[in-house]
This record gives sequence, C-alpha cells and structure tokens, in this order.
Amino acid sequence: MAPETSPVLPKTGSPAGTASLPPQTAVRRQREGSPWTGLGAVVAKEMADHLTSARMRILELLIVFTAVGTGFAALQQIKSPTGDDPFLFLKLFTVARDPLPSFAGFLGFLVPLVAIALAFDAVNGEFSRRTISRVLAQPIYRDALLLGKFLGGFLTLSLVLAAIWLLIFGIGLIGLGVPPTGQEVARALLFLVATIIYGGFWMALAMMFSTLFRQAATAALASIAVWLFFTVFWGMLASFAAQILSPVQYGFMEEFLAQAKLQLILSRISPNTLFVEATVALLSPAVRTLGLILPVELQGAILGAPLPVGESLQLIWPHITGLLAATILLFAGSYVSFQRQEIRS
Repeated sequence: MAPETSPVLPKTGSPAGTASLPPQTAVRRQREGSPWTGLGAVVAKEMADHLTSARMRILELLIVFTAVGTGFAALQQIKSPTGDDPFLFLKLFTVARDPLPSFAGFLGFLVPLVAIALAFDAVNGEFSRRTISRVLAQPIYRDALLLGKFLGGFLTLSLVLAAIWLLIFGIGLIGLGVPPTGQEVARALLFLVATIIYGGFWMALAMMFSTLFRQAATAALASIAVWLFFTVFWGMLASFAAQILSPVQYGFMEEFLAQAKLQLILSRISPNTLFVEATVALLSPAVRTLGLILPVELQGAILGAPLPVGESLQLIWPHITGLLAATILLFAGSYVSFQRQEIRS
C-alpha cells in the first residue's frame, strides 16, 4: 500500500500555482513590469496632501512671517552706501538685528523641523489608517510607494523654500532699489540648493524612523531628539572627545593644532555644522577657507578680496557630498526596513 502524500501548497503571499514552477518563473510572476509603476501617481498624491493639509498651512504662515521679519530687519541694519559693498544683496541673508536672527540662521533652525513634519508619519501613517494594504493592492510596488512618498515631501519642501527665497529677493528689490549682480544671484541660488539638500537629509531621517516605528509620535520624537542632539550637544561632545583623544601634554603649538584639527573633524560629523560652513562660504565671498589657517599662510594674500563662485563651490563641495551621501544611506535604511515588514489586509 502506497503511503499517503500531502498536497504541496504554495507559500504564503505567493500566487497560486507558483510553488511547482521553477524559481525563475515564480520571481517573474511576482515582479511583472517596472518596479516604478505608479511612482508619478504617488508623488502627485503626496504633494497634494502636503500642500492642502492644515499642518502645511501653519508651517507656511510661520515661515512667511519670520522671513518677512528677518528681511525687513536686515534692510534696517544695512546702512552702508550701495557702492561700498558689491555684495549688498547677500547681506539680506546674513545680517541680523536683535531680537531676530539672520535669514540664513533662521533657515538652519526651521528647515529640519519642516522636513521632519513632512515625513515623520509618511509610512506608519498608512499602517495606522489601515490603508497600506489597499494602496499596495493596486499595481504599485513598495519601491514606488516609498520613493514616491520621499519625492513628494522633498518636492514640497523645495517648493516652499523656493517661494521664501523669491520673497526675500522681492523684499531686497523693493527695499534696496537696485538689482542683484550675477555673482549674488549665483551664490543665492547655490545657498537655496544647499538648504534643500540639508532639508532632504532630515526628511530621510524622519522617513527612516517612520518605517522603524509604528507610532507616528514615537517617530517624531526620535527625529527631533536626533536634531537636538546634533544642534545642542554634539559641539560639546566633539570638544570633549578631542581633548581626550589628542591631549596637550607639553604645551607645544603642534599639540594645540592637532587637537583643534581633530575637534573640527569631529564637529563636521554633524549635518548642522556642514550646513553652517556651506552657508558661510556661499554668502560671505571673502571667506577663503573653512579650516584652520595660520598667520604665516596669509602672507601674500589679499585680505578681503572675494573669491569667485567656482572656488567657493569647491570649498563646500565635500559638505554637499557628505549631506547627499548621508541622505542616500538613510533612505536605503528605510527601503530595507520597509521591504522586510509584513503587510496584512
């Protein structure tokens, strides 16, 4: 008598009948078509949700009022004649007047919060509303869904920052009465690009926490905690670590220089430091270096002479590359985490 044989059942989540097929055929049935099918629809839907939400209305009002305040405060502070400063328009971004900060300093503080607000519930919000299974039931892969959510928030952030940038330029045209030069426009555009990349880093961080934690409040608190850590505490930790790793034992100048260089390297781990240094190099054309410089190295240099835009871009190129690399790594972490999550209807 032949033994009874149990029927071979397909694996959970695979289409019926794929268990008896070769592995190559099963994989092809599971991933038919491009993995980016539906990406445009997801991006458009995310941008529409962001731009029409009450959260975005509050953020837009906050940014506009503060930008207008810092712009007019900078105009009141600029008192030198137009011919004395060839980069008068750039002062609109860097000049501060108590109690308001400069526009660049204001963006360095607010852009991370806006980016986090746009992405902290991008993925876990779908789980909490129980809509993730219905979205993926459409011809949309997880690849397109995750990338579409990131691009939707990133394009929304870029649109908001570009509008604020144009608002500051409008205030400068009305208040100063002179148009900006080509050098000023190029530097201001590069500053806008650097700010958008800086915001993209914090958006990728918030999206990674959104995939790791199912509660939106937990993801938001984790993102804000990382931002506060790098903004408030990392500078002190970098100084303390440099004193331990490279102590000054005999008081030689080489020891002080080694400790200062190590502290500078450690401080540049923070994205805030990278953005601040990039802002200084772009909006202050007279800045010739972002590292330590000895008095002997200034011999023969024309102090105060502005650098061309290309050389200033070379100064900040490592900073921009570092922010882009960190953003890609964070998004890759979100991608791996999202692909491994179990989704049930």
